[in-house]
Amino acid sequence: MLDAILWVFQNIAMAFYNLGYAISHPQLWLDWSDKQAIMRVVYYGGSVEFFFVAFTIFLVLTGIGIWKNSFMWGLVRGLEGFANTVGRFAAWAGLIMVIQQIIIVFIQRIFARPDLVIGFGIPLQFDVSWYSEELKLYNALIVTLCATYTFVQGGHVRVDLIYSAVGHSAKRVIDMVGSLIFMMPMAVLTWMYGWYFMWRHLIVPNPSASDTLDRLLMKSRALRWNVETIGFSPNGFNGYFLFKVLLISFAGMVFLHAMAFFWRSYLEFKEGPESANKYLDKDTLGAGEEAYEGTH
Repeated sequence: MLDAILWVFQNIAMAFYNLGYAISHPQLWLDWSDKQAIMRVVYYGGSVEFFFVAFTIFLVLTGIGIWKNSFMWGLVRGLEGFANTVGRFAAWAGLIMVIQQIIIVFIQRIFARPDLVIGFGIPLQFDVSWYSEELKLYNALIVTLCATYTFVQGGHVRVDLIYSAVGHSAKRVIDMVGSLIFMMPMAVLTWMYGWYFMWRHLIVPNPSASDTLDRLLMKSRALRWNVETIGFSPNGFNGYFLFKVLLISFAGMVFLHAMAFFWRSYLEFKEGPESANKYLDKDTLGAGEEAYEGTH
């Protein structure tokens, strides 16, 4: 137990050095004309070092926010604004999905065409089955990029047999604990799985989570881009690597909002019931429609 605690504190201390070294040596990981730089990104993106850098930043910002609450409120508003902005933009994929499905039905059933051409000058021409399978991408955009937006808006279904029966302070404690032991670990596990899952569909030789940095640098000698372009059908959608990118985006946004949710819960706990939903930017359907706003 003592060794584990010591290991955690050592990694937190090293996080400052690792972050400073990465910032002061950007050519080692930003210059993607160098194959070794790509492999360093692959390794460190799913590494213990990267986790502790992110976690240490969270600890430092939390410490500053405890000392100066206005700073923490600024962080909350910024991260919630980011979630709202991304979610509101990605939600338009739902409308695009419906319009595209209507067009597909017209093309297939009325005009009896096997393909669909969109654009001017150099048109985008694919088989109708390509556009049909592409609808999955719009659905994935909504699920992954609107998750934290829905959370901010209070739209996720909550089983609150205990939560609804306790007072303001107890609710905020439950929220803080939940963000630390549920949201953050779930986001980290999803990132760890999705990170290597994504890169295995982008480059060869395939990287593995068990590969050391030295082994990946050796593999970089044979590295080449091999972006996944194989569909489930001969003429079907062939951009499935985008789903892996969205999985990573989802995990990153959930981790960021777990931080924001912890900070908001702490501030509302400290400032009392009058601070509930302070600065919260929630969508509204208008006067008289309050009963339909959010799902609880």
